[in-house]
Amino acid sequence: MTIQVSPSILSADFAHLAAELQRISMADWAHVDVMDGHFVPNLTLGLPVVEALLAVTPVPLDCHLMIEDPDRWAPAYAEVGAQSVTFHAEAAAAPVRLARELRRHGARAGMALKPATPVEAVTDLLPELDMLLVMTVEPGFGGQSFLDVTLPKIRRARQAIGAAGLEVWLQVDGGVSTRTVERAAEAGADVFVAGSAVYGAEDAAGAITELRALATAACAH
Repeated sequence: MTIQVSPSILSADFAHLAAELQRISMADWAHVDVMDGHFVPNLTLGLPVVEALLAVTPVPLDCHLMIEDPDRWAPAYAEVGAQSVTFHAEAAAAPVRLARELRRHGARAGMALKPATPVEAVTDLLPELDMLLVMTVEPGFGGQSFLDVTLPKIRRARQAIGAAGLEVWLQVDGGVSTRTVERAAEAGADVFVAGSAVYGAEDAAGAITELRALATAACAH
């Protein structure tokens, strides 16, 4: 597996997002949390801001849509150029059609699961996906503690991907830090969203490098 780090700009300085993106130019992705205040109890940013970010970002954008009715709204993020768009299984009415629509517009199609949503509910959909996101906190707010109860779920997800012979990336999001990244990597994750662990560090590049090294070593074991 190739380890990837996707810093979440939810923990960045929103008044200087162009500069904050430059701070993570050595990352694999920039993770953009889109929240509508309905699907989750927080309101962040939307399509116009993502369009503006696409004009200045040094790394591809990984848009995580924590919104109601992604069937209606998600394709627009792919249309404007977001390279990866993830919708929630709990919110999508027609997930296969939506994933195919995202791919048709040139984006990687991702599906996210809240901590209580079982992997087994979506294993049949894995061939339609490029990435599966296992939330390791309850979605909505940054700075939460990693939920170790999700580790068996990550393992089951990795087993299902392997059993199907697929190259679906397995992302984790929530509480990822130098204290937790190894556990998630050992369980089978290969894409790591980290917010405060990167943007809260004085040296963001060093934090990204350390997370990547710890995860790579854990995978090797």
